[in-house]
Amino acid sequence: MQSESARMSSAAEAKFRIDRPNSRPRAVKVIALDAASERVVKELAAGPWQNATFLTASAFSGAPAAPRRGEPFSMGGWLNDLAGRTKDLVDEVNSADLVVMVATAGENAAAAALIGEACNVKYVMTTALVLGGATSSDETLSKMLAQLRPHAMMLVISSADEYIKDMLTALRA
Repeated sequence: MQSESARMSSAAEAKFRIDRPNSRPRAVKVIALDAASERVVKELAAGPWQNATFLTASAFSGAPAAPRRGEPFSMGGWLNDLAGRTKDLVDEVNSADLVVMVATAGENAAAAALIGEACNVKYVMTTALVLGGATSSDETLSKMLAQLRPHAMMLVISSADEYIKDMLTALRA
């Protein structure tokens, strides 16, 4: 009696195989939310990725989570590619299947609210990866999680920067 593997490898079964790739690569946008995570995202961008775009929102990290009543607020000028060119958040989200926000514990992640809202409107999956989990206090992590939790469908605390690469690989970036 033939094993199941041998039978599935036979010429008779070959006619049932689909000769196409399993799926198209995801369009992943990886966004650093602060200066410390920007360093990690820039290092990651040098690696081989299928269809990932690396961006920074660290210019927004000094801004308040929402403008004060009566103050003007600009949506532009805070999202950049790694070459420093300004990018439009809505355009980036429109072309994404997944948005991964990278933040450092103890930093300001105010941009997560705008990014998360744009992703929510367009039904784009969001993931937040928090750096510095091994060296940060529980209070510091709690504050960061409170900033990110409402805006990310999946939230991961990383104990080492290398874990971010592994997560992006698992997410098919």
